[in-house]
Amino acid sequence: MKFFFILFVYANLLASTLHLATSTNPARLNPILATDSSSSEIASFLFNGLVKYDKDSKNIIGDLAKKFYFKDDKTLIFELHKGVKWHDGREFSAQDVIFTYETIISDNVISPYGSGFRFVKSVIALDRYTVEVKYKKAYFKALETWMMGILPFHILCNDKNLMSSSFNTNPIGTGPYKLEQLEYSKNIVIRAFDNYFEGKAKIERISFHIIADSMTRFLMLKSSQLDIGSIEPIAHERKLTKDFFSKFNLYEKISLSYTYLGFNLRLEKFKNPDVRKAISLAIDREELVDILFFKHAKVCTGPFLPGSNAFNSDVVAPKTDLEEAKRLLKTAGYDESHPFTFEIVTSNSSPIRPYAAQILQHQLKKAGIVVKLRVMEWQAFLNMVVFPHKFDTVLLGWGLSPTPDPYLFWHKDSDKKGGFNLVGYNNPQVNKMIEESQSMVDREKLSKNLRKIFKLITDDNPYLFLYIPNSITAVDKKIKNIEPSLSGIWHNYKEWYKD
Repeated sequence: MKFFFILFVYANLLASTLHLATSTNPARLNPILATDSSSSEIASFLFNGLVKYDKDSKNIIGDLAKKFYFKDDKTLIFELHKGVKWHDGREFSAQDVIFTYETIISDNVISPYGSGFRFVKSVIALDRYTVEVKYKKAYFKALETWMMGILPFHILCNDKNLMSSSFNTNPIGTGPYKLEQLEYSKNIVIRAFDNYFEGKAKIERISFHIIADSMTRFLMLKSSQLDIGSIEPIAHERKLTKDFFSKFNLYEKISLSYTYLGFNLRLEKFKNPDVRKAISLAIDREELVDILFFKHAKVCTGPFLPGSNAFNSDVVAPKTDLEEAKRLLKTAGYDESHPFTFEIVTSNSSPIRPYAAQILQHQLKKAGIVVKLRVMEWQAFLNMVVFPHKFDTVLLGWGLSPTPDPYLFWHKDSDKKGGFNLVGYNNPQVNKMIEESQSMVDREKLSKNLRKIFKLITDDNPYLFLYIPNSITAVDKKIKNIEPSLSGIWHNYKEWYKD
């Protein structure tokens, strides 16, 4: 009898656990410090912002704020839900919102999200459940700024160094799930929070298995050890059987991300725009997409994604022109006896990018350009290469908001420690237009401005914009209540259940 009871409990545990995979260990499970995809993904289950996007990523709706409105162009009011609990049982209040804001703008914290608060004049509590935010001037992303996760004042108020705090690996949030287990290089388990203010999630646990190798992830998915997984295009075209389709549903959409080759513009060798243009003309982007994605991607033409109001459809990807590339390089002083040489550094966290680097190396060789490759583990890549700016070029990607803020990536002031202007881009005209865009509340005027910025940036070639992959997600048919939307499938995950 005891054996059957244990078997019954184990079967129930499996049935109530959603098994996912992530390719890297999360760096910090802290919403204001989470910059890598693994940390951001897991933290999104643990924390709430004041507002969020709706299921189609078109409108902003309340999250911890039950109501929000602009009193005037520079005054934003948030009315908070009452009775929201932190995972340790304490009640959430306006004090937590003010603390989070003060932490983000503190000199002791390096958060890439701090720039979003640069126009904030004051954040005060009108009462325990009402927050007033006053801006120095109108700001077009005033609402989106408050989508970042809110931190608990009562836990962190006496923490002297948030950057190295134990909170980053033992987080307490208000989210629908709370951390149950963290085993680096093995798995991370989060459990449904009984007292979540919108009702307990139907799936009891989510287990993130840390698996660096994409083939291992795919084999685990095929054998039903994972319930949801990304499908690489080559697997989609060559490795999916009838048996796979009998067990899984597939959802495919264009991703809100792109991959680029970024030049370190602080280095003398990349300051010549003709050199950057030559490298761009030596690349065959269509070939890159065909080889890597079997048409499950499209060529990226610039810094803002198709479908957004900032996208400039008049800008087209450069056509490959090896002769012009060689001519430009020769004018810059490079030839067969003195070839232009540089290194591409990327991470193995993406199974595609090391192959993309090899293809780029092969393509650029045709123009007489010598490329060295370096592939690194994700955390080493970030800490030793990307953030200290110790690279020639990086092969990286960005996930973008439906309403992009070019200040984060393209303004000279974001070229700083912890900033996202990783390549050191500085165009005075672009800086000025970005500054003007920040207070544009007229959406049509803003869109026109951003489309001009789009063209100026692509003309400068600080990045070589390469491709926008499709997101192909396989979901076990045992997972019920999936509702695909323009933003994907995750918008209603709290309502999912597992047969």
